[in-house]
Amino acid sequence: MPAPLAQDHRGAGGRQSAVHPSPGRDPRPRPGRPPRTRRDAVAGDKAYSSRKNRSHLRKRGIKAVIPEKKDQAAHRKNRGSRGGRPVTCDKQLYKLRNSVERTINKIKDWRGLAVRYDKKPESYQAGLELCAGLLWIRHLGSQP
Repeated sequence: MPAPLAQDHRGAGGRQSAVHPSPGRDPRPRPGRPPRTRRDAVAGDKAYSSRKNRSHLRKRGIKAVIPEKKDQAAHRKNRGSRGGRPVTCDKQLYKLRNSVERTINKIKDWRGLAVRYDKKPESYQAGLELCAGLLWIRHLGSQP
């Protein structure tokens, strides 16, 4: 039996509405689906360093690996003791985010993968694996 649905209206006049599973029920108890997992950390660039994003992650017990914008840091310092503590950002995890982002951009250099010309998922997967293999071989060639 599927999970009951609840409707959520936001904004004036219900302009934005979303239908989602009601709280308290796992909408994925069916066999063949992976169990829900929670990430240990979420890495993002400075565009996602808002207080709202950080509090959302903090409520769920997820570490935010997001550097603080310079203007946000200056505003916090101007407020003095009311400005709060400086945010922490794990430099090692942030470096990993950077390497993943660069690899994704290298994959996007393949036009067929970037615009998804392939009609079937199997051919897209084959192109992705071919691209990854060539990038790996190129990386091995650059090693001393």
